[in-house]
Amino acid sequence: MIRYNMQKRLIIIDSNALLHRAFHALPPLSTKTGQETGAVYGFLLTLFKAISDIKADYVVACFDTKAKTFRHEKFEDYKAHRPATPSGIVSQIPITKEVLDVLGIPVFAKEGVEADDLIATICQKVGEDTETFIVSGDLDNTQLVNEKVKVYTLGKGIKDTVIYDTNKVRERFGVDPSQVVDFKALTGDASDNIPGVEGIGKKTAAEIIQKYNNIENLYNELSTDTAVLKPKVKEALKKNKEIALMSRELALMKKDVAIDFKIEDCKFGGFDILQVEALFKKLEFNSLINRLQALYNK
Repeated sequence: MIRYNMQKRLIIIDSNALLHRAFHALPPLSTKTGQETGAVYGFLLTLFKAISDIKADYVVACFDTKAKTFRHEKFEDYKAHRPATPSGIVSQIPITKEVLDVLGIPVFAKEGVEADDLIATICQKVGEDTETFIVSGDLDNTQLVNEKVKVYTLGKGIKDTVIYDTNKVRERFGVDPSQVVDFKALTGDASDNIPGVEGIGKKTAAEIIQKYNNIENLYNELSTDTAVLKPKVKEALKKNKEIALMSRELALMKKDVAIDFKIEDCKFGGFDILQVEALFKKLEFNSLINRLQALYNK
């Protein structure tokens, strides 16, 4: 059991990322009518486990939209190589939102803004008395980790979970959470098609960031030719300066999206248990009803 001293515990669901991970981690599931439900089922398994593990009092969900974002304006090929979202996931997004609605969990989505930016903004808005856990299927949000924000993500399977605090982020990337964007500025991010600096791998990037703290300091040193680096590394960095700076901009999450977030709207547990059970029966999630009742009676 996880125990924390802060008065409130908030879960922010990185919904699209969690649905994708659940969709690929579980065998296909569908109702008698043929509606695929495996991603929603896995999404709820992870969410219920997180609420139980963390003893969360508040829950909110963030979704991406289909609209292009400001990042596409900065870099036309942003996410260009990402395959189309499988139709099985697309068809389950409205069902997921319906489930969240009956559970009384607020949903945030905004045209031209990614879920990551909504998550970053909510993290910025919560009070000092709140411990925040981002429940996600990937590690994009590790740049937000600090003394009161952690990332709760899936390990090898749907039931295996890992919590990333500051030490865990350092262990994974070799840099502090606040330096993850600088790390990505050098390494890039293949899943989002963020280019980074060609020829700079993760080990070298971590060593550079450890040495210079951030890419601004790095390029200041390079401009005065005082940076102590291997000639090939120095050449690659100088040649790709604009790409590195752009990559950092693409990786950096916005923390000032205009949204009407109030943590008290996210209080978990005030749902109509009969209404939720009815929806779960319709979706043939019979095994989840007992889990829900356990949360309801916590």
